[in-house]
Amino acid sequence: MKMRRWILLDLWVLSLALISCYGGNVSYGIFWGITFIPVVSAVYLLAVYWNLKIMQQLQGRNLVCGQAVPYLFVLQNESLCLFASVSVGMYSTFSTAEELPGDKEYELLPKDRRTFETRLTCKYRGEYEVGVKEIVLTDFFKLFCVRYRIPHAVKVQVMPKVTHVAKLNSIEHFSIFLRRESMSERTEPDIVVRDYIAGDAPKQIHWKASAREGKLKVRNRTGEEKTGIALFWDTKRFSEEPGEYLPVEDKILETVLALGSFFAGKYIPFSAYCGQRGVVSRHVEGLGDFDGFYQGVSDVVFDKDENFEAMLTRLLGQGMLSGSRIVFGVMHEIDEAVMRMTEEFDRAGIMTVFYVVTDENVENYVRQGTERHKITVVPVGAELDGLL
Repeated sequence: MKMRRWILLDLWVLSLALISCYGGNVSYGIFWGITFIPVVSAVYLLAVYWNLKIMQQLQGRNLVCGQAVPYLFVLQNESLCLFASVSVGMYSTFSTAEELPGDKEYELLPKDRRTFETRLTCKYRGEYEVGVKEIVLTDFFKLFCVRYRIPHAVKVQVMPKVTHVAKLNSIEHFSIFLRRESMSERTEPDIVVRDYIAGDAPKQIHWKASAREGKLKVRNRTGEEKTGIALFWDTKRFSEEPGEYLPVEDKILETVLALGSFFAGKYIPFSAYCGQRGVVSRHVEGLGDFDGFYQGVSDVVFDKDENFEAMLTRLLGQGMLSGSRIVFGVMHEIDEAVMRMTEEFDRAGIMTVFYVVTDENVENYVRQGTERHKITVVPVGAELDGLL
């Protein structure tokens, strides 16, 4: 296209030279003919802009990640002239269409229409625009190209998908350790103690250990006071760019729902916590409670002001995890501050499983895992079944 413009400019300069050297009607005719070519192209593009009608239709505005839905897009020429070159640009960062109408340029005869029926799939949870993003018009002479956004884009609300996992490797990892610890506690029931947490029952206090250490200590027996499972996740938005934070947030929620689905499917009660200007909690007993849990997870808002470490401190300080034997945490990063929190969990007699959703190398933290503390890296594009 740029080459055509240079050629047109060269011809226009030559026409000026002809007028200067020879004059005459022919020279002036060539000059005005070349001069009016861009004017005619501009008028043509304006006519196409006013007479091209666009319609797109999506089956529903509330979608689920990974679910393909019917999508219809129509281009219609309502004028009496030929549209030589019309193409479209799609929103492709967060959604894909099985057959993109933007793959090539189209000609539209007078009163003609092109209909594209395909299926559209959204990649990530959240609210964003999908379908056709812009129209690209080119004139007959291929000199100019005009791009403009369509005035009424299709905005969808995408819910997170639920991945059903067959097993949790972390549960199997801890089961052997729990059995071994339980055998030890049968012979020395009062040896395993932890720091007192607000909300602990007075009958759990181990007075001899408290006097020996100068602070309140409570008994910590496997299978008695601590039998529950807790699940919490990070809701901090770490970036301003949707292309950066949406894939990570989507994978965090997919991981949370996969864990919740596993527990609910086996009727293992668990409590779920996340930070939403405080701590929001929900208790799930089984499959009957899962729909409410799913809706609650879908409604979570990620916020740059959320503080994951503060949420963990609040959970421990307020005794909200006092009945938990194992806690599962899902986060987008792990650092020394979070690692120090695992010591607090250990002192409270709680085992931890942390899932870090990242494509960065955090092997240094993974190697710090112990029998009571496991760290698993979840790549952003990974399949969860077999990984968790």
